[in-house]
Amino acid sequence: MPVARVWAGHPVGFSLLTAPPRQFVAFYDDERRMIAGQRELDSAEWAFITLPETVGWDSHNSIFMTQDAAGHIHLAGNMHVHPLRYFRTETPDDITTLVRVEAMTGDEEDRVTYPRFFTGPDGALLFSYRDGGSGRGNEIINRYDTETRAWSRLLDVPLVDGEGVRNAYFDGPRLGPDGYFHMCWVWRDTPDCETNHSLSYARSRDMVNWERSDGTPFDLPITFATSEVVDPVPPGGGLINGNARLGFDREQRPLITYHKHDDAGNTQIHIARLESGEWVRRRITDWDYRWDFSGRGTIIFEIRLLGGARSVEGHIEQTYQHDAKGNGRLRLDPETLAIVDQLPPTEPIQPRHLRGPQSDFPGMQVRWRSDSGRAEPANARYFLRWETLGANRDRPRDPPLPEPSQLMLYRFETGR
Repeated sequence: MPVARVWAGHPVGFSLLTAPPRQFVAFYDDERRMIAGQRELDSAEWAFITLPETVGWDSHNSIFMTQDAAGHIHLAGNMHVHPLRYFRTETPDDITTLVRVEAMTGDEEDRVTYPRFFTGPDGALLFSYRDGGSGRGNEIINRYDTETRAWSRLLDVPLVDGEGVRNAYFDGPRLGPDGYFHMCWVWRDTPDCETNHSLSYARSRDMVNWERSDGTPFDLPITFATSEVVDPVPPGGGLINGNARLGFDREQRPLITYHKHDDAGNTQIHIARLESGEWVRRRITDWDYRWDFSGRGTIIFEIRLLGGARSVEGHIEQTYQHDAKGNGRLRLDPETLAIVDQLPPTEPIQPRHLRGPQSDFPGMQVRWRSDSGRAEPANARYFLRWETLGANRDRPRDPPLPEPSQLMLYRFETGR
């Protein structure tokens, strides 16, 4: 189903939210304006609203949506070290009534990056973001009260504090099979991605009281000096934000997959697992390739870890993409984490004719955005598809630029 014509000069994340009997979408159109829309699931007609936001060249400025228990839609986006940009519907289930809300709590909302809505352990709507810039930021979490329609701090202090000299990049918090919310992160000392270091970890049952892997409570905020360091990878050691991934094995133990450089200078995937109260680290690849990354702006990844490690058919599997070594799945022994097989990637749900760009403009790439809501029936999955040029370190491109791309909505069905 066609949705709209959209900006194709650089990638930036869109949002899709299915909440039967309706579906909601948010994107930047062919004039770079932020647009939100909705339709009834049994209709092909969209109702749109144009919001007072226009995206520049920054690929960090994705759009995020959620729906609260009363049916109101919340939308945040177009922020990279920018004052809060947040909208909420006046009428439940009607995205055309979105209005700007100038503040959540009014504190520490002038330099917002990485907005995220998620559900807390009590079913509450939570909102997290980084206050500050790369190399100098804190992690803030707010809690929404559906009855009063007001936000408040979940914690009296930041969850993680960079103390003005660094910041943390997170995977999580993620609810594990053991009932804990887990998160891992890397620290960065400057806007240069080469200064990522020190893979770290924390967990919590209620998102308020946080502890180390041995159950010792943290005094919040967590700082670099008080954090639990899983692997003390130094700056320049091959650790990067976006490639530290949480997973769990069949015994519900947390796994953290990441990469760093080996003694020969090559970049290798490692897995750290919590075993008998200790983090045990194992290298699982033996590649003769070094990914040298550095600098500012949106990074073009040469190695990508696609989610965390997970148990599959009695083994542990980690999926990766590698520009030089190809893509695949590493199948690991569940006890030793040694490679027992290297498998091709799992066939994606999208058919082959949709995986490559249809535009003949040089450098175009396909973008997919999965549904953050719930589809009916359970075997149905919705995706947005559009095409853009690749990231450009958040800098403008010189003409010529591609024509706007057609944003499409697809529904695929898997085996029941």
